[in-house]
Amino acid sequence: MTSLYAGFDLGASSTKVVVIDSNKKIIASTISRSGLDYSETSKMCLEKILDENGLLKDQIKGSVASGYGRSMVDIADKTMTEISCHAKGCYNYFPGEITIVDIGAQDCKIIKLDKDGKRTEFKMNRKCAAGTGAFLEEISAKLEIPLSDFNSMAEKSTKIVELGAYCTVFTSTEILDKLRHGLKAEDVIMGVFRSVVKRILEMDPLNGDIVLSGGVIHHNLLIARIFEEYLKKPVSTPEAPQLMGAYGAALYAFMGGQVVA
Repeated sequence: MTSLYAGFDLGASSTKVVVIDSNKKIIASTISRSGLDYSETSKMCLEKILDENGLLKDQIKGSVASGYGRSMVDIADKTMTEISCHAKGCYNYFPGEITIVDIGAQDCKIIKLDKDGKRTEFKMNRKCAAGTGAFLEEISAKLEIPLSDFNSMAEKSTKIVELGAYCTVFTSTEILDKLRHGLKAEDVIMGVFRSVVKRILEMDPLNGDIVLSGGVIHHNLLIARIFEEYLKKPVSTPEAPQLMGAYGAALYAFMGGQVVA
């Protein structure tokens, strides 16, 4: 039987599971709401992957759990931090000295790696939801516009809208005021995207080659173009940005859990 390796990324909002083969290629993946029972969610996700792809549990030769709920994944062999796993996943796509910007549901991470993939610096936005997926979800609820429509609507924007507030509550109030004064929803949403990028740029200087990952980028690729506009240089995005944490965990499972980043 072909040897396989599983990676679990248990986030506060969603759970990502990836299965790779011995060539480090993703052969199957799934994403689900994390819910309240992380253990059960991880089991259901793995079972779904196995069933839908005709795989056997005995083929899984190693597994690593990462993310907020990693300690609750009792089917994983080992646990590792999401920082290490995101770094490993992105570095595998873009080997070299890189700065990773991971925009998730609850936090933003800036991870800097040297040419060998070892972490040299790390920062996380923990105190405020601004600049995260939760921030976009709050704005979506206020506007009564599905979050899945944000990217396509923002692409139609023709006017630059600057939002002065960074706090989620204050930004919501500011947005509603702008809409009452006749601004178009697509221009306001583009302004929200710009505020996300500006918030992250204030966290730490983004030097060198930039790699964007996380669910926010996965669903809103326009944000990558805004980064390029502000940074005045191209940025890179892996094939499946939302899966980088789980993919990195699977890579560590393939390596037997050895930490190198």
